[in-house]
Amino acid sequence: MKFESFLELVSKIRKLPLPGRDVQLEMAPQERLKELKEEDIAKHNPRQAGVMSLFYPNNEGETELILILRKTYKGVHSNQVGFPGGKVEQEDRDLAHTALRETEEEVGVAQDTVTLVRELTNIYIPPSNFYVQSFIGYVQHTPSFEAQETEVEDLIPVPLSEFLSDEVVITQRLTTSYMDEVEVPAYMLQGHVVWGATAMMLSEVRALVKKSLIL
Repeated sequence: MKFESFLELVSKIRKLPLPGRDVQLEMAPQERLKELKEEDIAKHNPRQAGVMSLFYPNNEGETELILILRKTYKGVHSNQVGFPGGKVEQEDRDLAHTALRETEEEVGVAQDTVTLVRELTNIYIPPSNFYVQSFIGYVQHTPSFEAQETEVEDLIPVPLSEFLSDEVVITQRLTTSYMDEVEVPAYMLQGHVVWGATAMMLSEVRALVKKSLIL
């Protein structure tokens, strides 16, 4: 999809009702459904984080979404695909600022070049005890991405046309730091299996864009 066409969808995306938790849960591992549906999340005293679903034109003027492959480290999200983003810091004004600041730090896109479209449905991540607020944003130029050496193993540009294809929805059997040999719903994007909380958040983004295309 040409970026000009994507920009024409933005006003619709802003006004649409959020697909919400039901759409997110379509991409949730079955083993996590009970925890994710739990009402009293506050009792866990979760940490707060903000992430960015960032769209932009590539050099050919086609719309892409940037994802990142995290470094291998001692943690539950080691070597997983995710959005640019991270935990709230003391200097952050709000969660949108967190997402913008972390996007600049992790992929090198200046905060003041990003237009925020809207916030999405927040999501609780049991293994890391984070409550994550995701946002949709875009930049109108082709970014000169710069991966943060300490946090980001690789950058994953995903064409919007690929992201919207039904062929990218898969199931995958995985072994993680907290689950053995489980089958999970996932997306196959640019050769990477994207699952868990990132897939759940992507599901809402995908539903909004698809809905805007038929209005």
